[in-house]
Amino acid sequence: MNDSTKQALSKVPAVTLGFWVIKILATTLGETGGDTVTMTLNWGYSAGAWLFGGVLVELVVAQIFAKRFHPSLYWATIVASTTFGTALADFADRSLGIGYTGGSLLLLCLLLVTLGLWYRSEGTVSVNTVSTPKVEAFYWATITFSQTLGTALGDWLADTGGLGYEGGALVFTAGLIAVAALNYWTRVSRVTLFWLAFILTRPLGATVGDFLDKPVNHGGLDLSRPLASAVIAGLIFVLLIILPQRPGQHPGGTADLAAVRAESGGSIHHPQLSEAATFEHDASLREGGEGSHDDNPSGRSGKADG
Repeated sequence: MNDSTKQALSKVPAVTLGFWVIKILATTLGETGGDTVTMTLNWGYSAGAWLFGGVLVELVVAQIFAKRFHPSLYWATIVASTTFGTALADFADRSLGIGYTGGSLLLLCLLLVTLGLWYRSEGTVSVNTVSTPKVEAFYWATITFSQTLGTALGDWLADTGGLGYEGGALVFTAGLIAVAALNYWTRVSRVTLFWLAFILTRPLGATVGDFLDKPVNHGGLDLSRPLASAVIAGLIFVLLIILPQRPGQHPGGTADLAAVRAESGGSIHHPQLSEAATFEHDASLREGGEGSHDDNPSGRSGKADG
C-alpha cells in the first residue's frame, strides 16, 4: 500500500448519530463495569485502574497494528478507556484525597497538554487524520484523558455541585444540545465542537450509570451492576450490527483517492477506499459542491464531521 492509499484511510468511525448513541452507551457501560470490578467485586480503585489500564494498552496496541478500521476492535477499545477512566478518576478523587475538584482540574490539564502536543506535531487535532501510528497514539491518549475527565466532572457536579444524578444528566444533556446548535448554526470549529461533545457524553453516560446502580437513598435505582453492565453490553452489540459502521474519511481523501485511481487505471479495489469514495461523492451532492473550511482548534469551522 503506497502513501496515497494510507492517507485516504482512517481507522476510526465516521462521526454520525449512530456514533454518538453507541458512545453514550459505551460510557454508561464504563461506569457500571468499572464499579462492578472496583466496588461490587471489591478490587479497589488502584487495582481496578491497573487492570483496566492493562486491557486498554493491549487493545490500543491492537488498534494501532490493525491494517484498517474494525468496528468491534474500535468500540472495545473505547469501552476499555471508559472503564479505565472510571477507575482512574475515582482513584484520583478518593484514594489520592484531592477531591472531585482537584481531580477534574488535574485531568483537564493533562487533556489540554495532550491536545497541545498533538496539534504542535500535526497541525490539527481532527479525528479524521487518524491514519498513522503516531496520530493514533495521540488520539487514544486524548480519548483516555477526556473519558477520565468526563467521569470526574460527572461526579463533581452530582456530588460536590449538589445536583444529584438526574440533575447532572440534565445539565450535560443541555450542554450537548448547545454543542449541536453551535454545529448547525455557527461556524465554530467542528474539531473543537467534536471534542467538547466527546467530553460531555462521558459524564452524561457516567451519571446515567450511577443512576442505574447507586442506592435509592443516594438517588439511584439500586440495580445490579453486573446485570446492568450485561444489558448495556448487549445493546451495544446489537447496535453495532444494525447501525452502519464505516471508517471516517481522511480530509485529504479526495486528492489521494484520485491519485490511487490514476495509479490503478481508474479503479479502486480496496474496500475502504471504495467506501470512502462513495461517501465523498454523497457528501459532495449533499453540500452542493461547497468547499471545505479551515478545521483547527483556533481557526474557522470545517465540515461537521469532527
